[in-house]
Amino acid sequence: MNLNHKGVMKTSSQSSLQQGSFGFEATLQSSESKIYQTHVVVPNEIASHFLAEGTKRVVAMLIAENMSVEYQCGLIPRGKGKTVIMVNKDYRTKLNIDAGSKVIVQLRKDDSEYGLEMPEELAELLRQDAEGDRLFHTLPEGKQRTLLYIVSSMKNPTRRIERAIAVVEHLKAREGKIDYRQLYNDLKVSKRFE
Repeated sequence: MNLNHKGVMKTSSQSSLQQGSFGFEATLQSSESKIYQTHVVVPNEIASHFLAEGTKRVVAMLIAENMSVEYQCGLIPRGKGKTVIMVNKDYRTKLNIDAGSKVIVQLRKDDSEYGLEMPEELAELLRQDAEGDRLFHTLPEGKQRTLLYIVSSMKNPTRRIERAIAVVEHLKAREGKIDYRQLYNDLKVSKRFE
């Protein structure tokens, strides 16, 4: 096997690093997405492997200039057989990269329950609130991830608690339905009590 100094095979630009884990070199590209602005195209052979086994969520590690970030993300179809993973501004800043930068990408199946880490504050609230727990777990996986992101995006633990309470109360007030405009207002109100 012909590996470079970072453990990525150079001959075909992609390889199985270990069973179920794949690495490749890629160029960060501009995206039409207003949320992430950049993405990496996943080689068809690798995307097909994951999608054939029903895997749409992966853990990605991006490596650039001896720095790395690891995060959970989705394999996103972009038409014409193209599959991408998004790379947000925080990750680009940590790696000091932008569109046009070369990165090494390692992907493996995301075996986590939700596809994002459950914030400790929300987990504790759901443990204590049976109705909130039931409503949260009847949501589709994508909506669960959205709510996990809303809570976990706060760095301050007090704000995560406030957001967790606002999210659960929102679900209970709407019998498990999410009205994102109202949820946004609920989150703004919870912030007023800091």
